[in-house]
Amino acid sequence: MENIFEFYRGKRVFVTGHTGFKGSWLCKMLANAGAVVTGYSLNPPTEPSLFIIANIENDIHSIIGDIRDYSSLKKAFDASKPEIVLHLAAQPIVRDSYKDPSYTYETNVMGTVNILECVRNSQCVKSFLNVTTDKVYLNKEWAWGYRENEELDGFDPYSNSKSCSELVTHSYRRSFFTDSEGDPIIPVSTARAGNVIGGGDFAHDRIIPDCIRAAAAHEDIVVRNPFSTRPYQHVLEPLYAYLLIAMKQYENSTLSGYYNVGPDDVDCFQTGALVDLFVKKWGNEQKWINKYDGGPHEANFLKLDCSKLKTTFGWTPRWNLGTAMEKIVEWSKVWLDGGDVRKCMDTQIAEFLKLK
Repeated sequence: MENIFEFYRGKRVFVTGHTGFKGSWLCKMLANAGAVVTGYSLNPPTEPSLFIIANIENDIHSIIGDIRDYSSLKKAFDASKPEIVLHLAAQPIVRDSYKDPSYTYETNVMGTVNILECVRNSQCVKSFLNVTTDKVYLNKEWAWGYRENEELDGFDPYSNSKSCSELVTHSYRRSFFTDSEGDPIIPVSTARAGNVIGGGDFAHDRIIPDCIRAAAAHEDIVVRNPFSTRPYQHVLEPLYAYLLIAMKQYENSTLSGYYNVGPDDVDCFQTGALVDLFVKKWGNEQKWINKYDGGPHEANFLKLDCSKLKTTFGWTPRWNLGTAMEKIVEWSKVWLDGGDVRKCMDTQIAEFLKLK
């Protein structure tokens, strides 16, 4: 595994969505590397939130703003003069997208337009990465993983808005960031990650946060769709891949493109099996119950083929799902016991990157 910390030391990095679960872990990684980080996002989306608990604001320059507000975004962007832009800001919950599709499209599509407009009108950016999702594909519920050249056509408003975000990025890449010879002027990539899990995720309608809330309250875990299959991975897996892609295309612009980021097939679990693993790692005779609620359409079977990422960058997943769950339980029990979650995060990041 390459020591990405050496590359990011002193680099100016602009992160949208920095107050979210993934954004908070990403900012902690970048701060530990010595990067100069500016974050732009709404207030933390959950209560409690990892951003507040781990005092991420102490590590970066945090600006609270709406990705839909171009003038506010551009002011923050121009002031930070970023070399690298990592776009994570999104409305990320499938069920919420059914409740408010308009807001979901405004945030996930026009938010992408707005950050790309900032890049287009700048002279400082040398690497841009748009983080989307594995759900961008037209899901045919088949047995093999989707590749980057498959059709983009997500079903629900969240997934579809991320498909649109991909297409916006593709258009900007061809129209504004590629020269007449077809070579990149500014390297632009997208990363399509699977379901991420990790300590500090407090979102609703996500299985691991539901598990931790139930365990903390000494209640049975309610699982609404135990037979859905997802590519689960620890949050540090895709974050490392994002930083790797952004670094490599900074150094060699021809490496920019569209990349799946997911676990190996062995870690594509049914949700019920994932909860079984959590129960085993948590202990305390924790139990779960199947309570299918007949909710709106969500994919039943979905996984990714990550051959392109592996071949291009030599990337491989580091932590299997068993290790990932151990790290989640470790972080969660530190938090519940009133311990030092920042120290726990630093330790897990160092262990993942094999810095200790």
